[in-house]
Amino acid sequence: MTRRPPSGTVSEADDRPNIVTRDSDLGRHPSARSLRGLDWRNFLLADVQSGVGPFLAIYLADYGWNEQRVGLALTIGGIAGIVSQTPAGALVDRLKSKRALIAAGVVALAIGALFIAFFPWFWPVVTAQVLIGSMSSFFMPAIAAISLGIVGHRLFNLRQGRNQAFNSAGNVVAAVVMGLIGYFISNRGVFFFVAVLAVPTTLSLFLIRPDEIDYQLAKGASDGEDDRTSASVLDLLEDRPLMIFLCCAVMFHFANAAMLPLLGEMLAKGKGRTSMMFMSACVVTTQFTITLLAPWAGRAAGSWGRKPLLLIGFGALPLRGVLYTFTNSLYLLVSIQVLDGIGAGIFGVVSVLVIADLTRGTGRFNLTLGAIATAVGIGAALSQTIAGSIVHHFSDRAGFLFLASVAAAAFTILWLFMPETLDWKGGAHTPTSMARR
Repeated sequence: MTRRPPSGTVSEADDRPNIVTRDSDLGRHPSARSLRGLDWRNFLLADVQSGVGPFLAIYLADYGWNEQRVGLALTIGGIAGIVSQTPAGALVDRLKSKRALIAAGVVALAIGALFIAFFPWFWPVVTAQVLIGSMSSFFMPAIAAISLGIVGHRLFNLRQGRNQAFNSAGNVVAAVVMGLIGYFISNRGVFFFVAVLAVPTTLSLFLIRPDEIDYQLAKGASDGEDDRTSASVLDLLEDRPLMIFLCCAVMFHFANAAMLPLLGEMLAKGKGRTSMMFMSACVVTTQFTITLLAPWAGRAAGSWGRKPLLLIGFGALPLRGVLYTFTNSLYLLVSIQVLDGIGAGIFGVVSVLVIADLTRGTGRFNLTLGAIATAVGIGAALSQTIAGSIVHHFSDRAGFLFLASVAAAAFTILWLFMPETLDWKGGAHTPTSMARR
């Protein structure tokens, strides 16, 4: 059975295309308190997550960990995230207590950070990575669901751009503070800072009013959809545009995930405490670029369409990998991170919009986010191990060129096979499996 297009249209006064939306989209008026809560949650959660990301490789290198050992620990943590992503998305679709899921993930991050700080040995670090990877799987689908449930499809592109901007602004602040802590105090102090920040991050969730979240809208459901209807991962496999996007996303993250950790390990060689400052500068450059770019990407996604922006983001990644091989200058290496900001900023905003387009009216928005994140996590986890091994046995240059070639292949597939998902007439994309019901 083919799904009926949603009813209602956007006012002519709106400068976006005349996109047809759910009636409930047009009547949504979220309070300033809830919108501020989303802003603060994105800002503070970014601060918490930054401390257990790129800084970890430098911290472990100080304790004598080599590239392979660091890559293995990161891979195990990635596997925990992979296993939990799809169930996390399905759970977010079913449960209304999305704020509680985010709070649980924040607490897990804090506990994992303390574990790493006190016990920088293989098994404690691996245990912390498993805890962090599995619990933080709820962040992306829960945040996207809350945002969609509050503002609706009509304004989701603008909200997603704002979410990404505040997230990146938080990363900028965190990177500066953590770099200063690592330089003037100790690298271990970064992880204590993460634990402290978990408190205001959790409190920010109380600003978001649960009564303003449309829980049907939050999972991408059509009006009147039966809550008891469950979506299957197998349904997603029958949707060709979704599978093309999944392939591109996996390759993008495979190429991207190992670049910054490998750069961090390269910076750490013989640099002592200054390596933490340069890693901080890399993160600041990337996140500051995203902060400036994300609001524009959200607006442009509603006027240009999704695919042109994705091509820009995907095109920046192979160029970045190649440029790393041309210089050993710390300042130039940091400057190249502008390309990381362009790629990550566009992908972070537009990928969620693409998934919202492809799942609109199906009631499986968060399940699909989780499934995509699972596949992407596989690519990212393998990236750490494979690229780390290439660098260990050959050279940094070989590792970066290998990742750049994968990124170039992802760009080519996106360009040749991925359709535009923004329907200018407003009719939602109908997956093949839905059309046959």
